[in-house]
Amino acid sequence: MASFGMLLPELPGYLEIYGAGHLIGWIVALFTVGAFFSRFFSGRIADRAGRKPVMLFGTAVTALAGLAYIGVGWLDDAAFAVSAFMIIRLLHGLSTGFRPTGTSALLTDLVPIQRRGEALGYLGVAGNAGMALGPSLGSWLAVDFGYDAMFAASSLLGVASYMMTRRLPETLPNARTVSWEDLNVFQGGTVEPAAWPAAMFLLPVAVAFGTFLTVTPDLVEGLGFVYKGSFNTIVVMASIAMRLVAGKASDKYGRPQLLLVGAVLLALGMWLFSAATSVPTLVAAGVVYGMSVGINMPAIFAWTVDLAPAGKAATALGTMLMALEVGIGVGAFASGSLYASNPSVLLTLYLGCAWCGVVGLGFMLWWIRVHKTERDNC
Repeated sequence: MASFGMLLPELPGYLEIYGAGHLIGWIVALFTVGAFFSRFFSGRIADRAGRKPVMLFGTAVTALAGLAYIGVGWLDDAAFAVSAFMIIRLLHGLSTGFRPTGTSALLTDLVPIQRRGEALGYLGVAGNAGMALGPSLGSWLAVDFGYDAMFAASSLLGVASYMMTRRLPETLPNARTVSWEDLNVFQGGTVEPAAWPAAMFLLPVAVAFGTFLTVTPDLVEGLGFVYKGSFNTIVVMASIAMRLVAGKASDKYGRPQLLLVGAVLLALGMWLFSAATSVPTLVAAGVVYGMSVGINMPAIFAWTVDLAPAGKAATALGTMLMALEVGIGVGAFASGSLYASNPSVLLTLYLGCAWCGVVGLGFMLWWIRVHKTERDNC
């Protein structure tokens, strides 16, 4: 998480070097396109050939991507360099298309059902710790030592993760070698319909996240942050604080009930971003938004596994994460395009994202009401 997260705050500035600042929406959008299409394979492979092959492949992509970004800097032609950068962003997305699917499935294999939310919350703490430290480290390296130092550090973190992953146990019974049949999407089994409720709630949440990733570095810089990644640390630390309690709370009170709270906080956080004309308001927005992420993500992951049929946990997680990639891609591309053509709409974009929280809240209220009615009828 630190490896890919450390790049995000600085990549818009990197594109500016090549005169391609108007393409900032593609930084996240292409990454999510690569992740989206890899979900058609990663869940099925994890449920058939094992969790570890999926995790190792995704981590290897992370390690190699940093070196590929350095190679872009050796290209003399600016237009060619931008094209190469965009291709790498697309391929880099394979890392998050594979790694989180395998990791979440492996964890759910290891923990009892009644503590599933708690365990996924702790996994999120580890991921958020990487997302907190990574951007700060990346910004420091990029500002003081140059972009190549940042890319090299990203690659080294990927190598470290790969070596640690090799030591993990395989938790899928009767795991076998990956075969070419696993890559044939026309055979079926690439998506799990049972995951649709979690995917539907995640979609508007992800649109807001894609917007946040794309335009927040410029908002932060405009309010005086030299190291743009340091603001991400505020958001992530708030998320970590909530994850320490939210996962356990979802085990006790239920996933949909926690997601109601997460949707409200998402709407409030994005509304605060839309009014962020000073550092205190910006920090308050970051804290509230981070709290929403800390509640929503472990609850969504646990809910997805709850909904999945036996033996389909990884496929269900991959299906749910497709909604994440679609939402992030739409949010990133739309916000980047609107912002590039009219910078004055920056704060208004966040106001639109506040409505994403309202949509999520409405969906969960509907879901809880429908299922309460079904239980009462039974």
